[in-house]
Amino acid sequence: MNQKNCKDRYETLSKTVDIPIELYESMRGQYFIGYADYLVFGKGTSASARLYNPINSGVILHVNVWTVTDVAESAFRAQFWFNATPPESDVKYALVTPTNLSVKPQPRAKVKLEYASNVIGEPTGGIKAFVRRAQPETTLVESENGKIIIGEGGNFLIFLSNPETPEVLTEGRIAFGWWEESISNKCND
Repeated sequence: MNQKNCKDRYETLSKTVDIPIELYESMRGQYFIGYADYLVFGKGTSASARLYNPINSGVILHVNVWTVTDVAESAFRAQFWFNATPPESDVKYALVTPTNLSVKPQPRAKVKLEYASNVIGEPTGGIKAFVRRAQPETTLVESENGKIIIGEGGNFLIFLSNPETPEVLTEGRIAFGWWEESISNKCND
């Protein structure tokens, strides 16, 4: 086949580009990241961080990625809960940011990143979906690719403790990446 015929043959093909959903949502200004730092636990206490989708937020939360890092003093357990109520504690709110800094005005997350240290008790209600155990200075990370989907009033909670070495006081960090989908974009069948 000569060069001209080969070129003509390929010009009739259509080109497509696939992009990861995370990039797509970031381009739309709907992808957010944030972390809870200095989560202190041990000596009979726990710590937690959760993505909370408030009632009437108008969005559906898609959890993309989570990490638990910087636990240096003790082996630890991370419990992952859906729609649980954390124990009574002094709740703080972590700052979050959109990942697309070119969008003006900057989008604001409707989902809240709440955290607490030195918590006494266990989560109640909801579903304990899975548990991970790790040694000191180990990072736990998982990419969920948006498959954990939380409606209004729900949450995704990570609960840290060190039951194997309860006498040790330690601290760690929990980070999340997620996108928010407007409920008005969903089909009502």
